[in-house]
Amino acid sequence: MQNPSGIKKPGVFARLLDKWIARYAQPYAAALDAVAGLKPAVVVTGGSRGIGLAMARRFAKAGHDVAILARNSDALQEAAAAIERNFGVKAHAIIIDVTEPDAPRRLDTQLAERGCYMDVLVNSAGIGLSGRFESHSEKDVVHLLDLNVRALTRWMRHALPAMLARGRGGILNVASLGGLAAGPYQAAYYASKAYVISLTAAAAWENAGEGVRLTVLAPGPVNTSFHEAMGAESSFYRQLLPALSPEHTANSAYNGFVLGRCLIVPGVINTFMAVALRILPHTLLLPLVGWLLRPREELQNEKPNDGEH
Repeated sequence: MQNPSGIKKPGVFARLLDKWIARYAQPYAAALDAVAGLKPAVVVTGGSRGIGLAMARRFAKAGHDVAILARNSDALQEAAAAIERNFGVKAHAIIIDVTEPDAPRRLDTQLAERGCYMDVLVNSAGIGLSGRFESHSEKDVVHLLDLNVRALTRWMRHALPAMLARGRGGILNVASLGGLAAGPYQAAYYASKAYVISLTAAAAWENAGEGVRLTVLAPGPVNTSFHEAMGAESSFYRQLLPALSPEHTANSAYNGFVLGRCLIVPGVINTFMAVALRILPHTLLLPLVGWLLRPREELQNEKPNDGEH
């Protein structure tokens, strides 16, 4: 992946890797002219906390200017200031609701005003829901789909044509290890992440060799506020499965992205779990995942079976 101007040039291996990833690329002069004089930036949705913030920090550590997007102004400004202070790159804090239909185009305008353009897109914004599917309000389910599926698709569809026209760039979508299986008690969330994995893998195949990295990150549990926010802290998987740090997860994602890998599963245990999720028969996998995801409240609220009918 090409570094911004002023950053130490990549080594021989990195240059050869870039050439391989762009082996069929045919950049359009008009597309290159459109960003002439602008600096490439890594755009991170959901960049004010959790995996998104860790991803922004990891790209910044590698010398890339970043633009972090979120709706929380205070957290966003603090995160951007810390990135600039710690890594010596430019960090743009942009308040935007990524679910709004015109958000990608408005971002293009804001980036151009700041002298940069979207070279890499990290789709990290997302939410989860824990509990029985029918227990969630229609509003909550629709919001999950709007953010995890529709917004991610819209941003990816917006960014990809320009990247292909330039013959460079990349999209890193954040999914979940759960996207490799059905998830009782997190049904809508697991289904949304299955969509992200499928979409990314298909688009990566379609555009192989065109110079654009298309990668999906499928982490297992990560120690962020995400699980608590979705109401899953009492689920068995939070006690039984080891959780990685956001920094470990972001480092694995960055390294795999640079290498041009399509699917990245951070952590040795999670890698074995990913294999198991693909090979275990459905009749065994579904009850196992359901047991791991089931909130303790579900068990406590069940009436005991005393043998009467």
